[in-house]
Amino acid sequence: MKDLELEAQGHGVLALEEKPRKMTTCDFYYLLLSPPCRSVMLTAKAVGVKLNLKEVDVLKGEQMKPEFIAINPQHCIPTLVDGDFVLWESRAICNYLASKYGKDDSLFPNDPRKRAEVERLHYFDMGTLFFRYGEYMLPVLMRGEKSFNPEKLEKLHEALGWLNTWLAGHDFAVGNNITVADHSLSATVSTVKAAGIDLDRHPNVVAWLKRCEANMPGYDEINTAGVEEWGQMFRSRCNL
Repeated sequence: MKDLELEAQGHGVLALEEKPRKMTTCDFYYLLLSPPCRSVMLTAKAVGVKLNLKEVDVLKGEQMKPEFIAINPQHCIPTLVDGDFVLWESRAICNYLASKYGKDDSLFPNDPRKRAEVERLHYFDMGTLFFRYGEYMLPVLMRGEKSFNPEKLEKLHEALGWLNTWLAGHDFAVGNNITVADHSLSATVSTVKAAGIDLDRHPNVVAWLKRCEANMPGYDEINTAGVEEWGQMFRSRCNL
């Protein structure tokens, strides 16, 4: 609930007036190249939490520095520090920020069924869609293989096809308003697109991604900027 204060009016009548809410600031360990990091940044933007950005370049091994391991023994990004509370795993962070700082429950619903749908799509993104994208591109990008595996590309398209089916009949991942599932999924799918993977066989996904771009607070400054940086690195490292 927003803070309220009593203000004196004429003839001694008192009226309620909203007090401006102080913006919360959290330390955030991240790399803009990372879709999971960008999903948290989108959620923070949506709920009005300011992130004190602390870049950790995992490509240079900075996650293994003792000072970071002291914060997160698993030494992974993204990592959020909110006061004395430390949290990692991007989708858990998105849920936490939306639950604690959202002005209502639209981003992460209180209704058990709707919340379960959001969580299902988070698990799908982590365990299937983002996983299959990694299985396709990491061997060439990070492990020195000379070509992409077409079978792994088809497995990725299979996952995109499932998402395409689930998006039919509504504007966003769960219904007609943005949820944290859209933050995670849009960061993943836009990164897939930046790798030159054609999304045209998934028209619902294409239309949904355009709606995310047009309607998500901070999409251009956060996600588009990170996607462009990722695409440049991907093409350079893979000689595309």
